[in-house]
Amino acid sequence: MMKSISHKAAALLAAAGAASGALAQVQDLPGGPGVRQLNLHTAATRIAAEQAWLHWFMLVACTVIFILVFSVMFYSIWKHRRSRGAKPANFHESVTVEIIWTLIPFVIVILMVLPATKVLVASKDTSNADLTIKATGQQWKWGYDYLNGEGTGISFLSALDASHRELSNKGGSGAAMPNNYLFKVDNPLVVPVGKKIRIITTANDVIHAWGVPSLGVKQDAIPGFVRDTWFRAEKVGDFYGNCYELCGKEHAYMPIHVKVLSAADYGVWVGAEQKKMAAKLDDPAKVWALADIVARGEKVYAANCAACHQPNGKGAGPIVALDGSALVQDADKVKQIQVLLNGRNAMPAWKQLSDTDIAAVVSYTKNHWSNKTGQVVQPAEVLAQRGK
Repeated sequence: MMKSISHKAAALLAAAGAASGALAQVQDLPGGPGVRQLNLHTAATRIAAEQAWLHWFMLVACTVIFILVFSVMFYSIWKHRRSRGAKPANFHESVTVEIIWTLIPFVIVILMVLPATKVLVASKDTSNADLTIKATGQQWKWGYDYLNGEGTGISFLSALDASHRELSNKGGSGAAMPNNYLFKVDNPLVVPVGKKIRIITTANDVIHAWGVPSLGVKQDAIPGFVRDTWFRAEKVGDFYGNCYELCGKEHAYMPIHVKVLSAADYGVWVGAEQKKMAAKLDDPAKVWALADIVARGEKVYAANCAACHQPNGKGAGPIVALDGSALVQDADKVKQIQVLLNGRNAMPAWKQLSDTDIAAVVSYTKNHWSNKTGQVVQPAEVLAQRGK
């Protein structure tokens, strides 16, 4: 019995040692959180630098006030205690005292309000932006639409990289923890350095919040409302944030990655994205062969569905399995199309996908794993169901 316990204790110690070794391998993430970080993220914008200065100014001011007030209070208590024979003064309505304890707090408040107001007003001035981007929060990813400036018309979704979700599902075991754990996305938001970027925020389902500490921005994204904020990155690099509003069970898997490029590199990226978008402009009336649309559906599934439903289609926890699903195998294709368009239970709506992509992913699930239905869903069938 004792021998068995000693073996278990040794195993636990070995596991703890392995865990501490894995933690030791994790390094600071430039543009993101640091190991045992106590301070704010390193500022990459003037607003963020001024916010950091305000943070320390307020902290030091409040600490000094605390020390002074309590020092005077404790000194008075000690100096004028009864055991030393102190006699309390007997006076009322001292105009001098009233003026002093009114003016001093007033001056302190003004000294704090002036710099804070300056930064707050500057952070809300979204006029004269070089580039305007709409960030739409949805469970649980971000949609980006470039509305004005270089890159107008570019649109894409940004979600947690599938490999990081898989690593999270395994509890981080069996692999070294990457520095950007749960911050890696499939499509980062790309912007040019030195340009004023206006971010318009909204949401499709629940309240989200778009924020990147190093850029000094954080703005709620509320369904039915449009809010905005802005930043101007002063250096190239990668900067990370999260959804800052508790938006559901996948809240922890909704990172934000902003990639700041030089003007030349940004121009190259815009050209490449415009070519990719042109290639995706499919004719909804096109009739696809089963093999072709299933091949496309495999890519759509890997990019958008595998994180929750798993690459093997088995699902996990409240996420239903697609392999062997009665809904997927149902001869009525409209049922599954409607789930993708409008969502159901924990399943969010996927209206932002094109008709062809929805048709492709439905066709893929109906003809993959043990689902060998032979059914083909055409883009026109999806188009006919939109708005119903």
